[in-house]
Amino acid sequence: MWNRGERKGLLLVISSTSGGGKSTIYNALLAKGDPFAFSVSLTTRPPRAGEIDGVHYRFIDENVFDEMVRNGALAEWAVVHGNKYGTQKKFVEDALENGKIMIFEIDVQGAAQLKAAYPKDSVLVFIAAPSAGETERRLRGRGTNSEEDIQLRLKNAAEEISRFNNYDYLVINDVLEEAIEDVFAIARSERLAVKRFKGEIWR
Repeated sequence: MWNRGERKGLLLVISSTSGGGKSTIYNALLAKGDPFAFSVSLTTRPPRAGEIDGVHYRFIDENVFDEMVRNGALAEWAVVHGNKYGTQKKFVEDALENGKIMIFEIDVQGAAQLKAAYPKDSVLVFIAAPSAGETERRLRGRGTNSEEDIQLRLKNAAEEISRFNNYDYLVINDVLEEAIEDVFAIARSERLAVKRFKGEIWR
């Protein structure tokens, strides 16, 4: 691929409002293979149909989650739609050391925490649907969300989109294939930054 030379890894943080398409973009990047890697987030919510523990998320008891927070074992964590999500520090630090582009599919709270903890290594990308109306259309098109859940997500979306200025990049997901290529281009550019080279270039 384009993983040439010895480089320090980076944390590619992808956030979006509900219906923004971050999961699809996340999976498209992972499918490209090395040096992309994924972070399996911890969550206290129950698994959805088809989700596998340790693959999609690590599903843990809330008491275990809270203990990890108290022990400082999480690089970031947040409460999203009433459930807790977080990332273990060990996975983050291993990725940076081994030159991986670790992709995070997390909300604006978690993104802010990662940026604060790893300011030189985090690259934040916000994915947005082209309009509020399109966001609602996508949510209703899923056919899996209750009306109450849709209204909560729309309310949260308005708050989240107001914070896009805290991100390094903004990608409008109007045409999915173009949005995927935009995020890939961001990752490639950041990967080639001089600050990520380790040791000597020529030997």
